[in-house]
Amino acid sequence: MKATLSNLLRQMRSYPSAVVGSIIILFLIFMAFYAMVAIPYGDAIRLWRGADNVWMESPRNAAPAWFNLFYREKQPTSIIMRTTDDPNLKQVVDLGGGVATTDFVFEFDYQFDGFPTEMTMFFDAKFTASRPNVALKWITPDGREIPLADLSVRASENYSISQDTRVQRRVGGLSPEKGLFADPANPNKVLKGTYQLVGEGLVFEEGSSVDASMVIYGRVHGLAGTDHRRRDITIALLWGTPVALAFGLVAAVGSSIATMFLGAASVWFGGWVDWLIRRVNEVVMILPLLPILIMVGLFYSRSIWVILGIVILLGIFGSGILSYRAMFLQVKESGYIDAAKAYGAGSGRIIFRYMIPKIIPTLIPGFVTQVPSFVFLEATLALLGLGDPVLPTWGKLLNDAQTNGALLNGHFYWVLEPAFLLMLAGFGFAMLGFALDRIFNPRLRGI
Repeated sequence: MKATLSNLLRQMRSYPSAVVGSIIILFLIFMAFYAMVAIPYGDAIRLWRGADNVWMESPRNAAPAWFNLFYREKQPTSIIMRTTDDPNLKQVVDLGGGVATTDFVFEFDYQFDGFPTEMTMFFDAKFTASRPNVALKWITPDGREIPLADLSVRASENYSISQDTRVQRRVGGLSPEKGLFADPANPNKVLKGTYQLVGEGLVFEEGSSVDASMVIYGRVHGLAGTDHRRRDITIALLWGTPVALAFGLVAAVGSSIATMFLGAASVWFGGWVDWLIRRVNEVVMILPLLPILIMVGLFYSRSIWVILGIVILLGIFGSGILSYRAMFLQVKESGYIDAAKAYGAGSGRIIFRYMIPKIIPTLIPGFVTQVPSFVFLEATLALLGLGDPVLPTWGKLLNDAQTNGALLNGHFYWVLEPAFLLMLAGFGFAMLGFALDRIFNPRLRGI
């Protein structure tokens, strides 16, 4: 066995397509294991559903951060500052009688060429009856002070500066996220320099406190960008890998092995067994797979495991059974089969010990090249809105992109990233499968 595997690897190294295909598949396997270790299944579901407002500090529809390498004008990344992370941002002065000032200053250097997309303040306050009060103002690099709001803060408060019409009037009718950063001499240009967002807070009870977070949402974010719900697309790209590989490999291996066993049984036993398998095969071959899966998704379940079971069940009696039957008819007439019958070998031993091992070399290239078709099938169902509603997958990304007009709105990364991984998976398995076909079928080596 060890010598056979060593010989196979040696032959694969002589085929560049096998080497490239193997590298791609190993890369996808690494991605799959990394996703399951770095982001456990439960966390992936929670993150993709956006539970507990986990994406509130992420920009909406932001391109990947590495796009800045190709932009002439550098687009802003998100700027996030919290008093809970840096106590130096907040200064508390006790005035006695339960009254205290809580002032905070968020100072940052803005050197980007583009304007941010949104600006929001988040407050967390502790009090019994009297709410803390916070007055906000904006200080530009040229010394201008622009009042923002005077708030009575609840236990959890979000103040969207971008949606405040009073701030919009104060900056000359521009949207706040643009007007607060605009150069007074040229409103279409960013005034670069050091900005400050100053908050002057006041609490009225013993033990009361207020913490603040400032989020200036950028136009680029993360490794893969974000979608319309602020979710990091990296989550779906990573977790789509184990889902795609599991679906493709299980469907391909399961249907191939089961089909091979049925083909062997059909040839060896003949009679009514062969007749029954052939009739079922003829019926299944005329059944359209995709419409059946669509009906299952619409009327029964969209679970990926239910879909996988249907795919394997229909694949068992597919056209592949005719190919295996033709090969087993030749194997059945071999001399060593007659020798096995002569010394009294049973049907099970002949099928599993003598017939099936003879054609396994043809099985391996076949199921390797089948994997991409099942990967694309899962993505197609998800693209049609019939994918698993729980799992983040490549097809689900494409469906969300289509539903929200990603291409029409210029969010090309949202479509290209999952599409690239789908094509990469198909390319890798196809190249490896074709090389294995030449290795196991000597008649193809000269082609």
